[in-house]
Amino acid sequence: MKRLLLCTGLLAATVFAVAQKPAASPAEKATATIGGHTVTIDYSAPSVKGREGKIFNKGGLIQTSHKQYPIWRAGANAATTLTTDGTIKVGDISVPAGKYTLFVDVSDPDNWVLIVNKKTGEWGLAYDGSQDLGKTKMEMSKPMAMVEQLKYTISDGKLTLAWENHEASVPITAQ
Repeated sequence: MKRLLLCTGLLAATVFAVAQKPAASPAEKATATIGGHTVTIDYSAPSVKGREGKIFNKGGLIQTSHKQYPIWRAGANAATTLTTDGTIKVGDISVPAGKYTLFVDVSDPDNWVLIVNKKTGEWGLAYDGSQDLGKTKMEMSKPMAMVEQLKYTISDGKLTLAWENHEASVPITAQ
């Protein structure tokens, strides 16, 4: 009986410890009001984890671990989504109210292209180019410091994606 209680206690402690472990790529959200419309980006945020300079370069993490390279889901786990309750303009793309998937063409690590795709609910890299609503070039810059965990922001009329030594932004306005 003591052995059973000891085993049960160890099992419960293990389950509790595993349940408390933070996700490797936690779910994150960026939300803003653009011209009276609520715009939300839901994504999972991977971390650099000591791989600085080895994420976007030729032969880096994005290239070697993704069969669909150069199209990246712009996050981890489930594909990143953009939801808007009104028509907005993202770069050159008119985006009607609804839910969309964001991808980024990173074939040139220093010149990214944002892709707004009509198909939603993808996990991983289920990219279908025939479902693209549109593509728009992103303005590239280098962050002031290395960005450990992927971060989206929507502010000052820009949608910005920053990770590692890359920062890419595109204008975002109401229509």
